Amino acid sequence: MNSLFKSMMGSVLFKPFNFLKSLSFVGLVVASIFFALSVTPSLLPRTFFVQGILSGVAIAVGYVVGVGLEQLYRYLEIPCPAARIAFAMKLAVAVGCTVMVSLFVSRIPYWQNSIRELMEMPLVESAYVLETVLIALITGFAWIAAARGLYRVCASVGRWLNRLVPRRIANVLGSLLVIGGLLVIGNGLVWRILLRAADSFFLRADRYVGEGIDPPANPLATGSPESKIGWEQIGRQGKNYLLKGPTKESIEAFLGREAKMPIRVYAGMNAGETPAERAELALQELIRVGAFERSLLVIATPTGTGWLDPGAVDTLEYLHAGDCATVTTQYSYLPSWIAITVDPRQSISSAQALFDVVYGYWKSLPRDARPRLFLQGLSLGALGGEVSADLYTVLEDPIHGAVWSGPPFPSRVWNKLTAGRRPETPAWLPGFRDGRLVRFTSQQNTLRSDRPWGPIRIVYVQYASDPMSFFSPSLIYRKPEWLAEHRGPDVSPYLTWYPLITFLQIACDLPMATSIPKGYGHNFAPAHYIDAWIAVTEPKNWTAEDTKRLKDYFREKE
Repeated sequence: MNSLFKSMMGSVLFKPFNFLKSLSFVGLVVASIFFALSVTPSLLPRTFFVQGILSGVAIAVGYVVGVGLEQLYRYLEIPCPAARIAFAMKLAVAVGCTVMVSLFVSRIPYWQNSIRELMEMPLVESAYVLETVLIALITGFAWIAAARGLYRVCASVGRWLNRLVPRRIANVLGSLLVIGGLLVIGNGLVWRILLRAADSFFLRADRYVGEGIDPPANPLATGSPESKIGWEQIGRQGKNYLLKGPTKESIEAFLGREAKMPIRVYAGMNAGETPAERAELALQELIRVGAFERSLLVIATPTGTGWLDPGAVDTLEYLHAGDCATVTTQYSYLPSWIAITVDPRQSISSAQALFDVVYGYWKSLPRDARPRLFLQGLSLGALGGEVSADLYTVLEDPIHGAVWSGPPFPSRVWNKLTAGRRPETPAWLPGFRDGRLVRFTSQQNTLRSDRPWGPIRIVYVQYASDPMSFFSPSLIYRKPEWLAEHRGPDVSPYLTWYPLITFLQIACDLPMATSIPKGYGHNFAPAHYIDAWIAVTEPKNWTAEDTKRLKDYFREKE
């Protein structure tokens, strides 16, 4: 094994010409095609570093696909053309690939600007072509070298097994043993180490950044000396959420009439060992501050880091003159794009625990002496919130509604609603049945006030350019419905589905989903929450002019 490693590293590091010479021609052809297709636009604009990494991975995947096709060709024993014909074919293919790659690379600035223009971002004159190509080549050939090394290890194990079983069986068994062993080690050891490292990093960041922030003095505030939840039990995101919301005075100044101090209850990870313990503590805090005496009570599920979108909560508090309460519990320190790949069930279990205790107390109160009950969540928060109030609960004693934004792709409820949409409506903005229970909206408000609602009002706010919603493993082999002829207004007209490539592109968009201006991707604008909350909660004495003023107010704050 040691000699094999030295041989591989020597061929790559000290004899690069020999390494390049040994590469499969068919593999390089498919790799160049994959590279060219990878620079086409996806849902979000990309920096040269991200584009280079993405294109490098595409090169490696394309090379592996090409080598696989070549091996299949040989296995089928299809006759090869004569040497002169084969050379001419290779030359023509090489020239064609060179022209194709050059043409596609030259279009990078144009394609990137096609997204930037839709998202009101500054245009680029030249989109880092040289940097992209260099990073892509380094990344691609590094992955190809690793893949070849893995192949040699599999072949070595196969030769050893050949002493015991026939050659072909030995090769298959050798590959299964090596790849299976790597998967077991990767999932059972390496992945756990990386996950623990990430969790430890974000935990320390949460505590470090949160240090030095003074607790609120108002006795009605969570974390105050009178609170049942200690300030040290609230992480960085929770502290920012509790301190940076609108005050009674700011709401009164905007509305020009009397308002109340909004109630916000937040239980951090340190508030209890289990979701049930944190939920029970949050309920006791709600009771202490008189949250059940307000007109509205919102059970909000945060994102992976414990963050609640200020645009979702602040806007509601202005709409109802502070006469509302919001409660949430933290379940993770990890960013949503990591948490959703690790264990999205955390958000579900946390949301379920909080809903059960709050709903159980709420339904024990007289119907005419309790607040209207709503749910809210963004991303993983939407995933958890959807499941928390099941059908039986709704039938027993219905809640009043929900506002969910950026539903993530694993969401079963959202996927069922989208799949069951009316045929004339697009996948990125579906219409479900007659719209009395569930409605969808995007950048343009589609929540018409002249259409009747049922007893429960649910609104999804989603953008067609959000990879968190529209990523799917099926992108590998199937064109998505959201890329039909009538696509979203914030999706590039040049985005084209390619097998495998589009999957890699949208997967690469996931970590960058919030790195763009508000109103696009996974970054939701307050104005769109305002439309949703108005449709769901119907604030009293509220006019269209008030709506315009409030949207302008939040737009200026941004």
